[in-house]
Amino acid sequence: MIRLYSLFMLLDLALLVVALIDCLSAEEFAIRALPRVAWVFIILLFSPIGAIAWFIAGRPARPVRMSNGQPWRPGSGFPEAERPARRGPLAPDDDPEFLRSLAGSLKQDETLMKQWEADLRRREEELRRRQAQED
Repeated sequence: MIRLYSLFMLLDLALLVVALIDCLSAEEFAIRALPRVAWVFIILLFSPIGAIAWFIAGRPARPVRMSNGQPWRPGSGFPEAERPARRGPLAPDDDPEFLRSLAGSLKQDETLMKQWEADLRRREEELRRRQAQED
């Protein structure tokens, strides 16, 4: 029985060491799900479940070979030859035409607000006159 427990402890220690070395040697940007520090704590505190979780959910994904033989990694986007052509600005703040239209709409909004304020003042004045006539 003691031999069995010592075998399990040895396997657990080996799994812990291999998982820690793998975690600490992996590139930070490639680690999935959690930051490296969190994975180290999980591996150390929840042995052997933490080490197994590292190999299943945290370890960097292996590159996949595409049909043309080039490696592709998840999240790497399109290969350069297959990248869609860029048409126009990527974001609205990069588009000068959009920014000009914002300036025009801002002027329209300001004139509309001034008209509403003038209308509100006129209505308030009419209401005050009616109240003054009734009193």
